[in-house]
Amino acid sequence: MKYDFLIIGSGIIGLSIATKLKDSRSNAKILILEKEEDVARHASGRNSGVLHAGFYYTADSLKAKFTVNGNKAMRAYCQSKNIPVNQCGKLVVARDEKELGQLYELECRGKRNGSNVKIINETEASQIEPNIKTHNFALYSPDTASVNPTQVCHSLKDDLKAKEVEFKFNARYLKHQNGTVETTAGSFSAGKVINCAGLYADKIAHDFGFGKKYTMLPFKGLYLKYTKNKTDIKTNIYPVPDLRNPFLGVHFTKTVTGDIKIGPTATPAFWRENYQGFSKFDLGELLSISSYEARLFVLNSFGFRNLAIEEIKKYNKEYFINLARNMVQDIDPKGFSDFTVPGIRAQLLDRKTLKLVQDFVIEADTRSIHVLNVVSPAFTCAFPFAEYVTQNFILK
Repeated sequence: MKYDFLIIGSGIIGLSIATKLKDSRSNAKILILEKEEDVARHASGRNSGVLHAGFYYTADSLKAKFTVNGNKAMRAYCQSKNIPVNQCGKLVVARDEKELGQLYELECRGKRNGSNVKIINETEASQIEPNIKTHNFALYSPDTASVNPTQVCHSLKDDLKAKEVEFKFNARYLKHQNGTVETTAGSFSAGKVINCAGLYADKIAHDFGFGKKYTMLPFKGLYLKYTKNKTDIKTNIYPVPDLRNPFLGVHFTKTVTGDIKIGPTATPAFWRENYQGFSKFDLGELLSISSYEARLFVLNSFGFRNLAIEEIKKYNKEYFINLARNMVQDIDPKGFSDFTVPGIRAQLLDRKTLKLVQDFVIEADTRSIHVLNVVSPAFTCAFPFAEYVTQNFILK
């Protein structure tokens, strides 16, 4: 069978684009190819589950454009499907006067983006989170929430199957020719190919002649579980981030089940699926990625050297815990137990400037569309972002 649309990758973006395509063209024949055994096996199922509120991003970015509405749309979808949502909110805390200035910058960004955020004093913050420790003021985001991302993805898969969207699992992309995509599970033809392959999106894009200026620079994220209780922290607590890079720093996360965890790390990985030990080891990726990381370390581009050294320190559990303890009055360091399942951030690097790409990237022609750099808050943005890609690139 020849399909109208062939989507590579069944993470949240691939699933959301398939949903929007079906909404626009109910009779369209759609096939989703996935190299794993099921949906959401990588970033979409390994992220924090936090629905962000849209105050970190500059107003001219796609992230700013979609986060606020994405948060609302995801919460509405979960409500319609009886998927639990933890409306726990978020507090961003400051350590000193310098960070207070950055806190006000975040408030300005949020208000420009339509985010429901406000600066509150220390007393008001302690009424929301009695355990909070901040310098005079904090930024409050009541719309930040938590969900189970894997549960959302499986619900979308069920919706799509009910609409006769087909899935082919264990089908790893090999190459393409004249509208036909060859995989480890056979060859499939389509009018348009939509690349939502996450960690491998750049490689597939290169094969189609797109994304040549970019390469993937993966970062490993780990969270540490707090298993003493669920009550020592009531809301998400974040530090003021370094706005020069896309990482938000070690923070307290309240999960959809009310559990507490701290993290994540942002450790430079050495191959794309460098989750644990030498699992999924790839020598070619090691050589390529290590080469870029070595250059970044020597040049200290975007502060990479400082970042790498800081991330190595986090493998010391005591150091890692102390970063989080600085944001609260009291937490039991013995209450932290095991690390969560690691995730890998599919972060694009601009080969020429040697800078991390901060925003989402889409490149396309009439036959193929390549969704690149859909990193956090991509899960939050998924529904309006998918609508944007569908209307402006796929159906245009």
